[in-house]
Amino acid sequence: MISIARNDGVDRIVARNNNLTAKQIGNTEKHNERKKESYVNPDIVSERTHLNYHYKTPADDYESIFASMVESGEISTRGLKPDAKKYGEMIIDVNSAYFHNHGGYEYAKQFYASAYRAAAKIIGGEKYILSAVMHADEKNSKMSKELGKDIYHYHLHIVYIPVVEKEIRYSKRCKDPSLVGKVKEVIHQVSASKKWASSPAVDEKGNIILNKNGKPVLKKSYSKLQDDIFAGMRSMGYTDIERGEKNSGEEHLSVTQFKIMQEEETLSALEEKDKTLTAKIDEDKKKAEVIAKKSAKIKGMINEEFPDAEELLPYPKTIETAGAYRKRIMPIVAKIIEKARTLFSHNFQLQSKLKRANEDIDRKQSRINSLEDSLKSKDEEMKPYKDRAGKYNLLIQGFGEASVTALLEKARENLRIEAERQRKNYYER
Repeated sequence: MISIARNDGVDRIVARNNNLTAKQIGNTEKHNERKKESYVNPDIVSERTHLNYHYKTPADDYESIFASMVESGEISTRGLKPDAKKYGEMIIDVNSAYFHNHGGYEYAKQFYASAYRAAAKIIGGEKYILSAVMHADEKNSKMSKELGKDIYHYHLHIVYIPVVEKEIRYSKRCKDPSLVGKVKEVIHQVSASKKWASSPAVDEKGNIILNKNGKPVLKKSYSKLQDDIFAGMRSMGYTDIERGEKNSGEEHLSVTQFKIMQEEETLSALEEKDKTLTAKIDEDKKKAEVIAKKSAKIKGMINEEFPDAEELLPYPKTIETAGAYRKRIMPIVAKIIEKARTLFSHNFQLQSKLKRANEDIDRKQSRINSLEDSLKSKDEEMKPYKDRAGKYNLLIQGFGEASVTALLEKARENLRIEAERQRKNYYER
């Protein structure tokens, strides 16, 4: 994973939230707890996985912990559908350069310890957190290449149960009329939609902001999450970071989706190289066909110059003296000698041309074989990028081509600006 914060020379903290179903949580657990045998992300360095740091280590697998909390009555799934989103994952992130410039791993552990405390307040308490782990084993390939040494991207994954307090009141069916409408019990209901419901936006004085129709302007819950995390970190002394950019789709993109956008340039370059290579092979094949046709034409000319012997040297007639035969045959022999001298010279030239043509065909065929092998190799090289391209198409379907294109351009520009800033910082130190 790389930073999803904007790379414009400003260190920004970004908090994102994903709501997950029971079917999705297994894969999230495998990724966060590093239980997979292999990973699609090539930047994960397994030799550093032992450096991943837990602020809360899961006592069991995520689903078992959830089931245990339901059984104990700590949480309630009353009213939830089987495919409801019962888990949340909060990812807190700052650009790689921020930690690199502050000392790296140890500073990142300290920073995310504070971020964990801020997130726990927003979630509603540590008891609803299943796991909190800082990943320290994912390389920032682009920054590593720029600086000529390994740079790692530190970020925090917090998996929790989205819980809201719900009052259960006595219904009209209650036998005691005096209790109807009164609170019967308060349950801690699992509900991602209620946990992250939009709320009215307020101005600096605390007044609700209204639109032109007089209705409250709703503030998206994830925007409030950004505000709360930023405010929490600022209150703990981290005054050298800024809030993730407002009204930006970047903060809601998944890690894999953003990774795909970064690798899109690499994929395009490989596809262009593939097209060039294929065109070269086609061109060489056409040249080889032309040479083969010329060779066949030369062979045909040789055959024409050497007709059957019976046409040049006919057998004696049944009644014919030797003298008569010799007289009849001598003009033919003279023509043969004259023709033979011309043909020997012509044949030598044709054989030389044929030899050169065959040698050229062999060279071209060898080149074609080499190019085809290279093309197969490039096809293998492109497989992972084509897989990512498929995911990229899904991203377009989800967000719209215009939005994704705009984000791509913005991401590319941000990466360019960040690279320039890193070069300046590196040489100024």
